[in-house]
Amino acid sequence: MVLLGSSGVGKSSLALRFGKDEFRSTTPTVGCAYLTRVVHLSDVTLRFEIWDTAGQEKYHSVTPLYYRGAHAALLVYDISKRETFIRAQVWLKELEKQYTPGSTVMWLVGNKGDLAQDRQVSVQEGQALANDRDLSFTETSALAGDQVSELLLAIAHRVYKCIGAQQGRLSEWREAPLVDLHHRDTFTPFASCCKVGP
Repeated sequence: MVLLGSSGVGKSSLALRFGKDEFRSTTPTVGCAYLTRVVHLSDVTLRFEIWDTAGQEKYHSVTPLYYRGAHAALLVYDISKRETFIRAQVWLKELEKQYTPGSTVMWLVGNKGDLAQDRQVSVQEGQALANDRDLSFTETSALAGDQVSELLLAIAHRVYKCIGAQQGRLSEWREAPLVDLHHRDTFTPFASCCKVGP
């Protein structure tokens, strides 16, 4: 799953809520940040690799490296800043050049619902754009945690229904054992990222 949108819309905060159900103030993402989250559905378990992309213009050219082949793409905007809603539409056009319909679950997310008193983009505008471009739509608040768990679960169901049901599109994931590369009994900082096996 990849999160796309302007700098400051709360992509990192959403990713942190998805991954750890936490909120903390963040600085602008440099390049891309990565988290994982296992989601248990009734008949299957999915492991999401969540890629939080930088929203600054200077990183725009490398962002396609992260969303090519993604099973889910979230286009995030800040409901209190209209320019981020307009920018989300630019991201959408870029994304549409890279994906085959039916291969990526796309979701429009109006974040910062806790700033409703400063709203510049109405729920109706978000829903209209989503309807027009055949996207799912949700408003969230990463700060308050509103609708974040529900969004992740809905995405998981949609990914499994649209992509996982197609034979061979999602691979089965098994946790691989971690290996101490230094063969000592001490903690190895790289052990958590290095797996053995297929």
